[in-house]
Amino acid sequence: MASHRDAVFPDKPYTDPNPLPSAVPHVDEVGTTSAPLKSASFFIGAHCKEVNEDFMLCKAENRDPAHCLKEGRKVTRCAAELISKMRESCLAEFDAHWQCLEKNNQYFQACRKPEKALNQCVFSKLNLKKEIPGTPAGEVPVHEKKWPIFTTVQK
Repeated sequence: MASHRDAVFPDKPYTDPNPLPSAVPHVDEVGTTSAPLKSASFFIGAHCKEVNEDFMLCKAENRDPAHCLKEGRKVTRCAAELISKMRESCLAEFDAHWQCLEKNNQYFQACRKPEKALNQCVFSKLNLKKEIPGTPAGEVPVHEKKWPIFTTVQK
């Protein structure tokens, strides 16, 4: 037995060695991997804008991680809520897009066809907008182009 770490007993239930204080409300994790989160990222940004801004303002006023736990929980709750709405309303399109991202090293440009179907579904059923930060003024955003490039290598 090693003297530098505690023994692990898999037959006993896990107990958190550093539980959160009772003042912090419990929230379940989002429960997705990086590909579904990336697929929904622009919609999470639009849907959870106010909560995200509150969290970032909180982080700017105090760098103590415990200071912004409640705001962070609200962000997590908002993202989980949106992903469940997307699964209820646009399951086939959402699955097709994030699985394409998973297969293509999470490159958006390789998954424009499933992205277009997902965008149309989310725009019509959830009434969300998609704004890509950094899009030059007066230029058509890539998700609205008629003939986007569908390859992973652009020349």
